[in-house]
Amino acid sequence: MDKEGVVGAIKKIILPELEAIKGNQAKMDVRLDAIEKRISDMNGHLLDQSRRIDETNARLDETNKKVDDLGMKLTDRIDGLRAELTTKIDKVNMDLTTRIDKMNTELTSRIDKVNTGLTTRIDKVNTELTSRIDGTNTRIDQLTFQVGKVAQEMERIKREQVVTADIFTRLRSLEDKIYSP
Repeated sequence: MDKEGVVGAIKKIILPELEAIKGNQAKMDVRLDAIEKRISDMNGHLLDQSRRIDETNARLDETNKKVDDLGMKLTDRIDGLRAELTTKIDKVNMDLTTRIDKMNTELTSRIDKVNTGLTTRIDKVNTELTSRIDGTNTRIDQLTFQVGKVAQEMERIKREQVVTADIFTRLRSLEDKIYSP
């Protein structure tokens, strides 16, 4: 076998396979180009999405900063209002406590004056009524004594009447005896 026969045999066997490999490689190149194009398109799409996400994150950061600033302002306003209201409430509480204490002192004084006045009047009325009762008791005692005297006098008069009646009866009886024949 000579060199040409070997080359011919190689061409017969290997060349068709090399041609098939070249065809497959060309198909693979076409598919690889399509895949590379798809990857490139996806990378572009991912870059666009990444840019949008970054923009959205920036807007969210800005919104969060505004919310935090607003929260701080509102907290400061609430704290200020709380301090102001606490001061006002404390002042009103002190004013009311002072007024209540003053009113309590005033009413206690007035009650004491009324109590003293009523006690004086009650003592005066008590003294007057006691005096009047004592006077009435004295008059009752005098009347009782006088009634006793009158009763004694009536008893005496009754006895005298009985004696006088007896005397008259005896006198009539004597007259009857004397004037009767």
